[in-house]
Amino acid sequence: MKIALMNEFSQAGKNPIILKELEDVAAEQGHSVFNVGMSGDNDHRLTYIHLGIVASLLLNSKAVDFVVSGCGTGQGALMSLNAYPGVCCGYCIDPADAYLFAQINNGNALALPFAKGFGWGAELNVRYIFEKAFTGVTGQGYPPERRESQVTNAGILNGVKEATSKSFLDGLKAIDPELVKTAVGGERFQQCFFDNCQDAEIEAFVREVLAA
Repeated sequence: MKIALMNEFSQAGKNPIILKELEDVAAEQGHSVFNVGMSGDNDHRLTYIHLGIVASLLLNSKAVDFVVSGCGTGQGALMSLNAYPGVCCGYCIDPADAYLFAQINNGNALALPFAKGFGWGAELNVRYIFEKAFTGVTGQGYPPERRESQVTNAGILNGVKEATSKSFLDGLKAIDPELVKTAVGGERFQQCFFDNCQDAEIEAFVREVLAA
């Protein structure tokens, strides 16, 4: 599995802590990690609004399989990511959230609070969240006897979102082009995206934005 981590400006200083825990867990499970957001306060500036654009491009192009995002409360990142088709983001404050989201909702992104509640032992909580999110088979339901209905409802919800959304690229073209250009302007995002993108139309769109 390819996992992208992205931090926005208000919590950029937490990136090294979160990245270390994610890389340690991913290495144990044989996953790859791409640090595509901000890595420090002086890095390419992104807000949680940009994180939604970045996550949607990476997931819809299949450049990555999963996105870990966040902001001060995690709520802005959650709403931003879930604004796009092809992204199913859950809110996660503890390991039980990560496990239940993986089993019941079986989504492809998490939004974590990187300021609220991020105190003593925070790195341990983050590590345990990643262990529950990325260990074992997902989509098995919880409790097990409700698996069938949970899998069905998760699929229905994804279908509702797809039906009520514009096509992915039409949606991106309808928002402020400067937002998109800033979102894709990071060097680490570009390397991850262009090295792993599996959708020629989305790749062409990003190249066009960068050339504008």
